[in-house]
Amino acid sequence: MEDIEIINLWKSYDKKLEENLMLNKRNAEDITKMKVKSFLTSMTPLKVFTILIGILWIGFVDILMINLWSVASPFFLISAAILVLLNKLSIFIYLYQLILIHQVDISDPILATQEKLANLRSSTLWIARLLFLQLPVWTTFYLSETMFENGHIVFYIVQGILTFTFAYLAFWLFFNITYENRGKKWFRLIFNGKEWSPVMRSMELLSQIDEYRMENITANKNANL
Repeated sequence: MEDIEIINLWKSYDKKLEENLMLNKRNAEDITKMKVKSFLTSMTPLKVFTILIGILWIGFVDILMINLWSVASPFFLISAAILVLLNKLSIFIYLYQLILIHQVDISDPILATQEKLANLRSSTLWIARLLFLQLPVWTTFYLSETMFENGHIVFYIVQGILTFTFAYLAFWLFFNITYENRGKKWFRLIFNGKEWSPVMRSMELLSQIDEYRMENITANKNANL
C-alpha cells in the first residue's frame, strides 16, 4: 500500500513539474515575442521621419522640375526624374514596412511572424538597392549642351571617369546587397543601425524559440520510446 502511495505521489509531483515547465516555456515564448515587438516598434520613428523628409525632398524636386521645364537642360530633367522615381519607390516600400511592423502581433504563430520579418528584411535590402542607384545622377544633373560644346578634353575625361565610377559602384551595390553577403564588412558598414539590427535580432530570437521547440519535441519522442 505504501509503495502505491509513493508511486502516486511521485506521479503527482512529476505532473506538477511538467506543468510548471510548460508554463515557463509559454512565458519564455511570450517574453521573447514581446521583445521582438519592442525591437520592431523601435524602428517606427526613424521610418516615419524618413518618409516625411522623403516626401518633402520629392516635392521640392518636382516643383523644381515643373518651374524649370522650359529652360533646364535634358541632363537635369532626366537626372531629376530618375531621382524622384527611385525616391518614390523607396517611400512606398517604407510605408509597406510600417504596415508590416503594425501587423506583427505577439499572439500570432511564430511562422507567421517569421514571414513578416523575412519580408521586412527583404524590403530593407530593396530600399538600399534603389537609393544607391541614384549615385550616377549626382554626376549628370549639372551637365548641359554648352558644357559639351565648349568643353576641354580634360573635362570629358574627368566627367567620364566620375560618372563611370559612380555608375559602376551603384550597380555593383545593387547586385551585391543580398542577405548572403550580410557577414561582409562593407555590408555591416551600410546596415549598422535601426534599419537592420532590430530585424536581425528579432529573427534570431524567433529562431531560438524554434530550436527550443524542436529540442522539446525530440526529447518527448525519445521519452516515449
